Amino acid sequence: MQLSKKPEISIVLPCLNEELSIRACLSEIKELIHEKALDAEIIVVNNGSTDTSLHILEQERTSFPELKIAAELERGYGNAYLRGFSEATGTYIVMADIDTTYNFKELDSFIEALRNGSDFVIGNRFTGNIESKAMPLHHRFIGNPILSFLVRLFFKTNVQDVHCGMRAIRRDVIPQLNLKTAGMEFASEMVIKVVQKKLHITQLPISYRERTGTSKLRSFSDGWRHMRFMLLYSPLYLFLLPGIFCFVVGTLSMLALYFNKLTFLGIQFVVHPIFVSALLTIVGYQLITFAGFAKAYAVSHLGEENVFLKKAFHWFSIERASIIGIISIILGITLYVIILNRWIASGFGSLNEIKNAVLGMTLAVLGVQTISSAFMISILGIKEH
Repeated sequence: MQLSKKPEISIVLPCLNEELSIRACLSEIKELIHEKALDAEIIVVNNGSTDTSLHILEQERTSFPELKIAAELERGYGNAYLRGFSEATGTYIVMADIDTTYNFKELDSFIEALRNGSDFVIGNRFTGNIESKAMPLHHRFIGNPILSFLVRLFFKTNVQDVHCGMRAIRRDVIPQLNLKTAGMEFASEMVIKVVQKKLHITQLPISYRERTGTSKLRSFSDGWRHMRFMLLYSPLYLFLLPGIFCFVVGTLSMLALYFNKLTFLGIQFVVHPIFVSALLTIVGYQLITFAGFAKAYAVSHLGEENVFLKKAFHWFSIERASIIGIISIILGITLYVIILNRWIASGFGSLNEIKNAVLGMTLAVLGVQTISSAFMISILGIKEH
């Protein structure tokens, strides 16, 4: 029995209630395939449509043998694409929305870029032609530019339009990316992981047209999902740098206030500012450990690779952290025992032990944080199989 030949190209299209646009999009794809003589399959992933989308697709399939229909009942942009990827058999996978916003005839240049050695190709709507009503102003001038800028800042890439839905990728590199997210943040995850894997990226200017039908995009919640994912993958900016700043400033100012009376701009600082120093130290330490939590989760559950963190996991074991934490707690308790002895010796009179009390509290809290954080990082460090 002769095995069927696998196509060169798989065009994957997520579909959720797109009855008004399906026929127009499939017509463009047909024209592209026939004009360029492409060896392609089209996989439309029905993501729980409640309108006549599925009925239209089944009608189209009777005259369009390249069309396949897949079903993904779990709603979500990422879920739909992950399902489509699992069905795809082509050497190259092309992605686009089936809502008429993208011109499918422009896919030919994406395919050509992959043939010429690119691993990942993404469109840039901002260097192409955006129709006047195609993109809301707050998306065009605020949301997309800001989120794309943050991806470039956090992950050292030059991708200009991170959320462009028209993209293409070599199918054989998809397993390396270990894509996980279910919602709209999938668009950011794919770009970030492509960058992290140092794959060859090509950006192409494309046109962007007015949508047919109702948009599924929720500006604030979907924007936050993108932001949350970026921060999870780059805790340096959210936790680590602010944490180091607070911890260093808090620790140095506490030591200075503990051993000396500080004068700044003619104002003498004696006791009470040490409470602020303690607060900065504790908060800073907590932010630093949160950075560790985020990285541990990214490595163990989202497929990120980090050699430094693996070594840190090996060194920062529960046993070592517990020893350090217990020593810190004992030092804190010792200071309180000294204060208690002095209070007893004074006949339970008034004492001036604020500095020792604050220092003891800080040491005890840091000790507890160290032990609990070690356990939490160890839990997050358990890899999924």
